[in-house]
Amino acid sequence: MPELPEVETTKNGIAPHILNQTIERIDIRQPKLRWPIPDDVPTKLPGQVVHSVTRRGKYIGVQTDAGTLIIHLGMSGSLYFVAPETPPMFHDHVDIHFAGLNKVLRYTDPRRFGAMLWQEGDWQTHELIAHLGPEPLTDAFNIDYLYEKAKGRKQAIKQFIMDSKIVVGVGNIYANEALFMAGIRPTHAAGNISKARLAVFVDCIKTVLAAAIAQGGTTLKDFVSGEGKPGYFKQELKVYGRAEQPCVTCQAPLKEIRQGQRSTVYCAHCQK
Repeated sequence: MPELPEVETTKNGIAPHILNQTIERIDIRQPKLRWPIPDDVPTKLPGQVVHSVTRRGKYIGVQTDAGTLIIHLGMSGSLYFVAPETPPMFHDHVDIHFAGLNKVLRYTDPRRFGAMLWQEGDWQTHELIAHLGPEPLTDAFNIDYLYEKAKGRKQAIKQFIMDSKIVVGVGNIYANEALFMAGIRPTHAAGNISKARLAVFVDCIKTVLAAAIAQGGTTLKDFVSGEGKPGYFKQELKVYGRAEQPCVTCQAPLKEIRQGQRSTVYCAHCQK
């Protein structure tokens, strides 16, 4: 599914085109996403000017004076621009039209696990967002914070770091990659890892996510950026999707296990 770098790439792709643009209308062909699209979306947004496009975790906030359209891409959602005359396909659920903009922002979601929500006032107080942990690329996510959160925790470090209440945006792909970079075995209990090793892990998370954002997100089957271009990070993956292939460091075959129904790939030699 789209993870933080993919969502950031999408946000960066659409923002320059829709900032300061007036929303003309919203065509909703399928309102039943993960949650039904609120009636406020097609009724309150037309006539509003987009004054900012921001991200919190994996949510994109399209902000206007009337309120904020909150978009989550779910497992297979994507936002991209099409010419106004482009006919919708079966999974093209929402079109956002802008006055004076000769293109339409289209939301596509084959699995319909994404969401379009509405929030008046501060959009980050929405019930799905207010509980989220810090952003991983900010100073709020640091070794002192993570060490305190990890104290006494018996949960495996990979599942611990993927908990959005601990930190947002470290999804399965990037958790695999950051753990490999840090040399930490994914099954170790979070509370048993030393502060020094957690400090390395914090730096590796920031490095992996920043690199993915810089390269446009990870190219997976369903991901297309806001400009209709695929991401370009998959070729840089060291462990994810490479089970049984040689470790890039020691050449030992990588192992794959399941943790919380998700694939975990690691090197038993390099990750202790």
